[in-house]
Amino acid sequence: METETKIRKLGFIGSFAIYIPAAILMFFLTKYLIPYLSNVTGQETILFWFIVGGLGIFLPLILTGLLILKTEGYRISKETWINRLRFRKITKNDIIWSFAGLILVGLFSGLIMVGLELIIGNFDHSPPFMSFEPLTDGRYWLLFVWFPYWVLNILGEEFLWRGVMLPRQEIAFGKYAWIIHGFGWGLFHIAFGWQLLVTLIPLIFIQSYIVQKTKNSWTGVIMHGGLNGPSFIAICFGLI
Repeated sequence: METETKIRKLGFIGSFAIYIPAAILMFFLTKYLIPYLSNVTGQETILFWFIVGGLGIFLPLILTGLLILKTEGYRISKETWINRLRFRKITKNDIIWSFAGLILVGLFSGLIMVGLELIIGNFDHSPPFMSFEPLTDGRYWLLFVWFPYWVLNILGEEFLWRGVMLPRQEIAFGKYAWIIHGFGWGLFHIAFGWQLLVTLIPLIFIQSYIVQKTKNSWTGVIMHGGLNGPSFIAICFGLI
């Protein structure tokens, strides 16, 4: 039996039965737990976003993905990694799609931010729990906390959303799966606030389309990690 024949479709109800609890978890941890820990310890909220986000949000995404794979009858193996989760060898075409996608995301997100500033004036698009000043002496250690969080962030989302769920959604929704997928991924980020969520729309849908188009989950890792990581480093050193 071919590996692909084991994959069962994941329809609208099944998809949002995963997206909604994940969004609720994100909302309550960022709205209540992170501010509480910051107030009690006197540490800045970004530290607890790294800790709570990594261990309380993105690690559970990985565990959820593993549980789903187990219910499907899969075990973690090279075959599962390549054929079921679609973390396949990256081709030149994959790289072209990924970087073209990043360019489009940067262009459209930039236009959205400019448009929002024209409409509502200057605003801080980062939610309170993610806001921080560029790093200064005595705070560079935050980079060592950020890195494992970043790995869990990218691995958790790309493993569950693109590796586990998207192939099943494609069986249910065909060529329109990326649209349903994008809406669900956007719902997951609702705790970020509407300003940031609006600027994320290009990434949410363009990346979903490209991963479906290439049938390679590594394109999602390249786009998501390539945008998330360098932008954080740039903020850390006051470059943006």
